Amino acid sequence: MAKSDRDQRDEATHEYASPACMLHEVDPAYSGISSSEDRVSDIVTWRKAQRLRLIDERKALSLAQREDYARLIATYLDQIVTDVAGKHVSLFWPFLGEPDLRGWMAALMARGVDCLLPVVVDKAKPLIFRSWKIGERLERGVWNIPVPAEGKEAVPDVVIAPLVGFDAQSFRLGYGGGFFDRTLAALDRKPLIIGVGFESQRIETIHPLGHDIPMDVIITQLGSWRR
Repeated sequence: MAKSDRDQRDEATHEYASPACMLHEVDPAYSGISSSEDRVSDIVTWRKAQRLRLIDERKALSLAQREDYARLIATYLDQIVTDVAGKHVSLFWPFLGEPDLRGWMAALMARGVDCLLPVVVDKAKPLIFRSWKIGERLERGVWNIPVPAEGKEAVPDVVIAPLVGFDAQSFRLGYGGGFFDRTLAALDRKPLIIGVGFESQRIETIHPLGHDIPMDVIITQLGSWRR
């Protein structure tokens, strides 16, 4: 049976990995997070199981549901991300059922925003952010992450980060590489940090550790919440 246009778009959307994706399945050296203490080790193990569950549940959503939710998320983002002409906003490439905000990214560019994509440069190192415009060439980076082939490095004023999970204290459960928190800790100027995901990814707690940095804002299809 021939694939529908929607199925083909869905496969294209999931060709690449988003920042630090799938790191719970690769060399632990890339995380740079110590698990020498029993408590930390237990939390790391628990988080791995939660990631697998939450990613499976997100992928189980139909494409139509994810598209509807992404449109709602974009509406709430417009209420938060205002007066940004000339500023740098970092987004992400959708993978494994993440909200596809590329349409919203195109609208930002039309408003004069310089959009960035994060780039993994080395194990246990902060990410860097490179500029990208629709139509410019992307190349496959580490773990097939799409990165701008010729983008200029910049520091974001706003970071839009995908959520694997999130809790009531606005802590983010990511993909396990530690890149996101390490990057925020290394920036001289703290950006506005917005985590985006689906309401089904809400959990009671991620059991935050010392390196975890909470989001300033969480946005799902049901609305936005400030820490």
